[in-house]
Amino acid sequence: MHAGTAAAVRDLPLWLVGAVAGAAACAATEVYGLVARVAGVPMEAGSIGASTADPVTVGMFAMGTVIGTVLGTVLALVLARYASRPARIFVIVTVALAALSLVSPLAAGDTAISTKVMLALAHVLAAAIVIPMIARRLARS
Repeated sequence: MHAGTAAAVRDLPLWLVGAVAGAAACAATEVYGLVARVAGVPMEAGSIGASTADPVTVGMFAMGTVIGTVLGTVLALVLARYASRPARIFVIVTVALAALSLVSPLAAGDTAISTKVMLALAHVLAAAIVIPMIARRLARS
């Protein structure tokens, strides 16, 4: 991110930074999912322990990203209000939660290894976009 752009993001309200980060991450994960489809990665995944897989449809990457970003933004708002070092705590908690989120795709039942890896990397991609943007804004608080 350009230095001027980073400074502009730091000056936005926290909820808006979350929305911008979420929009960027949604776009990135959806493009990533489309590239995976074109590359031939099977787009079917099961829940943990499932014996059958369901289709991973267009829009599911964005939906998961929106949910995670909303929860992360709410956490950031709470930390900004009550924590003495909100950015540091946010990064620690969200990186731990992002790592924990990898359990779901990696333990998906009736799911090809390539799909598991692709889904796990989608989690990492979304986190790599959202966490730093919100943390930068929290550092200004």
